[in-house]
Amino acid sequence: MLKRYLKKDDLKFLSGKIAGAEQRTNGEIRIVLRHRRHWNERSLSLHELALREFYHLGMHKTPHRTGVLILLLLAERKFQIIADEGIHAKVPDGTWDSIAAVMSEHFKKGNYRDGLAKASEAVGGVLARHVPRTDERDRLSNDVVEE
Repeated sequence: MLKRYLKKDDLKFLSGKIAGAEQRTNGEIRIVLRHRRHWNERSLSLHELALREFYHLGMHKTPHRTGVLILLLLAERKFQIIADEGIHAKVPDGTWDSIAAVMSEHFKKGNYRDGLAKASEAVGGVLARHVPRTDERDRLSNDVVEE
């Protein structure tokens, strides 16, 4: 199912976008592409599912709690942006919604690569404003997670 939305080259491109976005911040960005829910996740809301992924990836362990997860649930054609408390508390209301709106416009046109790239850049900009780079360490992988 993934090939219908993104190719391997697209995933490499997106990993590069994440790496570029993180060069100006101590925050961390992850993109997770899920084909579908597991049978034991059917009762979870999309937000709960994203939180589960967030903790599974160890994003809550970043210094100052500044991780941001973008989860796409491909079979349901839904997505969720989750920001840890350290960054969420610093950004104005509606920030994540405006990034989601840009993604949604690209997704409606079938352009998942550009939608995710724009979202990564926008999240990186938010993180750079509120959590600028103070060290050179990248704590989490920049690879797109496929499940």
